[in-house]
Amino acid sequence: MRICRDDGSACRRRGEASGPGTYQAPDVGRREANVNLARVLDGAARTHPARVALLLENGDSITYDELRARAVAAAHELRERGVAAGDRVALVLPNGADFVAAYFGTLRLGAIVVSLNPLLAAPEIEERVVRAEPRTVLDGPLDLRPPPAPTAVVERDDADAAALLFTSGTSGAAKGAMLTHGGLRAAALAAADALALTEDDVVLGAAPFSHVLGQATGILSTLGTGAAVAVVRRFDPDDALRFMSETGTTILLGVPAMCIGLCRAARTATRLPPLRVAHVGGAPVPPQVVDDVERTFGAQVREGYGLTELSGIATSYAAGEPRRPGSVGRPLGDTEIRVVAHDGRPLPPHEVGEVQLRGPSVIPGYWRDDDATRAALSPDGWLATGDLGYLDDDGYLFLVDRKKELIIRGGYNVYPRAVEDVLYAHPDVLEAAVVGVPHDVLGEDVLAAVVRRPGSALTAHELQTFAKERLAAYAYPRHVVFVDDLPKGATGKVLKRALDPAALVRDARPKEVA
Repeated sequence: MRICRDDGSACRRRGEASGPGTYQAPDVGRREANVNLARVLDGAARTHPARVALLLENGDSITYDELRARAVAAAHELRERGVAAGDRVALVLPNGADFVAAYFGTLRLGAIVVSLNPLLAAPEIEERVVRAEPRTVLDGPLDLRPPPAPTAVVERDDADAAALLFTSGTSGAAKGAMLTHGGLRAAALAAADALALTEDDVVLGAAPFSHVLGQATGILSTLGTGAAVAVVRRFDPDDALRFMSETGTTILLGVPAMCIGLCRAARTATRLPPLRVAHVGGAPVPPQVVDDVERTFGAQVREGYGLTELSGIATSYAAGEPRRPGSVGRPLGDTEIRVVAHDGRPLPPHEVGEVQLRGPSVIPGYWRDDDATRAALSPDGWLATGDLGYLDDDGYLFLVDRKKELIIRGGYNVYPRAVEDVLYAHPDVLEAAVVGVPHDVLGEDVLAAVVRRPGSALTAHELQTFAKERLAAYAYPRHVVFVDDLPKGATGKVLKRALDPAALVRDARPKEVA
């Protein structure tokens, strides 16, 4: 592993002192250039046709051979609707066998998957459909009867678009990220390596298949390895834990909210699944959540960092690699990473700046949005993530916060994630979100919206005192508001943009705000 200066003048091996530059992980290999991703399923079905590919909540299972047959039937139906190479096909389907069949069926034709979560509001779905201009929309059960003749795979280049995924819009309007065949393949291979996936694994398919984690890792990494996907249509902690135990789930792909729910459900469960890895991302993972998962399930928690624009997981830990508390690991595969100042200057280790990524799985741009593409991608391929963080001497990434969520209180930078980590350490805090609220003198002040654990009588003053002892004088929350729940997106990510700090302060009862 190497840390390389941008000008190529010096490269240092892991463990040596390093200056400003980029960290690059070793090559994962096994790359087949210019092959349609539909062949991932074809190859798996040819190698082990009778192995189970999908495990369903109703007790049914689908073998690789059966799944390929469904994908071929879906391709036939789409071709009958006039779909050809380069066309978009919108999938407004929940996690399930129909989604997977339609996904690979679309790819077989050389068409582009536009995956939309059916939990989106109708206007959100309509707006995305209008922008993508799909040839057809699949939003119900598919006709998967065997076609009169197989539909051949239309080959594509690595640079050709395979999927169009709209970002969640956590930092503005949703944009259509164009994921390529080569980019998704690179991301899927890197994730499979990091998780040390084998054909004996069972991966929980609870992350929405319409989103990048569920697609790149939940589907492509898993099926490409010959493992099984335990498909969860909609996540409920008690039901999911029961299903995980029944299917012998070994890998969890999730977000912190899922982990919190599963740990609560485990308290009354009669048996637990044989989890070996819980890969958690999508939001900062509080240390208390890591401890709860490892203590409850005996599984190794690997915090990772991924984003739609990188086609999947960007950083994580290799199999057996010790976890560094607070770090989301090192870049996977051929991904490069650097941290830059506001003027674009690469920063040395331990200095906070914007995290930037470069590599084969970075998207080429946003769908019909040149301005957004230019803003996010430099001419030499660096993706500006909008996330703040720093690298240590060995290239491990530590995320600090979203650039746009930074709170500046009286000239001091307050990172919401750091405050949230402290709040989560309180035994009576179930969930917490920290945001800035306008202040006439200081510019901004710190507000914490908190969900208490069931039965807790925790007061705002008690939580403030707890935080005050563990945070800088300018950083502890001057406002603590207790809420029944926090707004979340389809992936389980807390949507801070949906919180109205001023309204929380105004409407809260006096005893709830310190």
